[in-house]
Amino acid sequence: MPPALRRRTCLAVVLAAGEGTRMRSARPKVLHKIAGCSMLGHVLRSLNAAGTDHIVIVAGPGQADIGAEAAAAASHAEIVIQAERRGTAHAVLSARDAIAKSYDDLLVVFADTPLVRPNTFERMREELCAGDAAVVVLGFETPRPAGYGRLILQGGLLTAVREDRDAAEDERSITTCNAGLMAIDGRRALALLDEIGDRNSQKEYYLTDIVAVAAARGLPVTAAMAGEDEVMGVNDRIQLAEAEAILQARLREQAMREGVTFVDPSSVTLAFDTKLRRDVVIEPHVVFGPGVEVGEGSLIRSFSYLEDVTIGENAIIGPFARLRPGTKLARDVHIGNFVEVKASEVGAGAKINHLSYIGDSKVGAKTNIGAGTITCNYDGFKKYKTDIGEHVFIGSQTALVAPVKVGDGAYIGAGSVITRDVSADALALTRAPTIEKSGWAQTFREKKGKQRGTLGKEPNMAGASTCHKTGDGE
Repeated sequence: MPPALRRRTCLAVVLAAGEGTRMRSARPKVLHKIAGCSMLGHVLRSLNAAGTDHIVIVAGPGQADIGAEAAAAASHAEIVIQAERRGTAHAVLSARDAIAKSYDDLLVVFADTPLVRPNTFERMREELCAGDAAVVVLGFETPRPAGYGRLILQGGLLTAVREDRDAAEDERSITTCNAGLMAIDGRRALALLDEIGDRNSQKEYYLTDIVAVAAARGLPVTAAMAGEDEVMGVNDRIQLAEAEAILQARLREQAMREGVTFVDPSSVTLAFDTKLRRDVVIEPHVVFGPGVEVGEGSLIRSFSYLEDVTIGENAIIGPFARLRPGTKLARDVHIGNFVEVKASEVGAGAKINHLSYIGDSKVGAKTNIGAGTITCNYDGFKKYKTDIGEHVFIGSQTALVAPVKVGDGAYIGAGSVITRDVSADALALTRAPTIEKSGWAQTFREKKGKQRGTLGKEPNMAGASTCHKTGDGE
């Protein structure tokens, strides 16, 4: 945070009461996710990083889910309810009690504008204190200004925000547009907001009118600028997908600058909190859910899905691996094709290379899990633990019925069903003896051949086909 801002207090009011009817969803619009995090969550994360001291989220009636999301994303956030919707300024004044505490800076932001970076909020605050401005409006440049409010600037000061429908012909050519977000001098904020009237066709209180209110008082109003894609609002699922694409590109670029290799960047999906260390290589078509951290030098092969997983250094994952929540892999672990690991710890150098399921388990260092091995951890009511020691060899097609423990250095014979603990360095197997009947196969084939001859020739398939075509029944 810039030094000048460390001495200033900041309140943020987040407008989240919109119904979002164009999303056509039972879920509040601002809880729809981008890169694994809700739009509201992205806004709160950016505000936290920008040094806000308190956050008030303005929600609508019956939006309890918003409160739960806010509590998870920002401990210093509170919810207020806008009982009736009478415009953006009216929504901001739902936070009157917090605004009345006269924080140095007041940020007014929208929960459906999720891509604003923390440094943009910081620049708005810096602009507020640098020129003693009463209001700072966030703007953007666009070659397609139709439909946006225009910022009317004179001598570096903002004199008006002109809605598109009200703009004069010469004003319509202005390409500097209003993003809607504002920073307001906290000492003057309540007086300015209270002076906004509803003298318009909609009888609503518009936040943009604060510019004219401040100008009428002789108070300076300025503009700060951001990129067009950074301030895009999300109103429907098409725009949600556009925002996802923008954020994915941003996340991949940051990862590559930090030393990550993507073989085909556009095919990889990251989460908002994915942590990829130096020299990690990601092959095409890998999906990262929230909560994944991958250690230095590890390789994630194609078509793998990872969520809430920690992976150590120089591990190899996939292809076609699924790592589920609660999984922790140490360094040099190999997880191969069609392997699923859930809520398990796998020690350094262990290998689970083929077609296996390991759940609610602990696997020791240098242990080898054979193809087709499964831990039977669920009886329909409760989950049970499997504890496999170090340097254990589990033969192919083994079922480990939890709760069970396999000691260090033990061997499990292929095809076994292990229901009791196995001692260290022991061999355990459950296998019926092999029975061999000499010549049985030849006798069997001869017998079947004779039976076939007595039953006549093979059915006439051509004739059968003709029967179907003519409509005769079978």
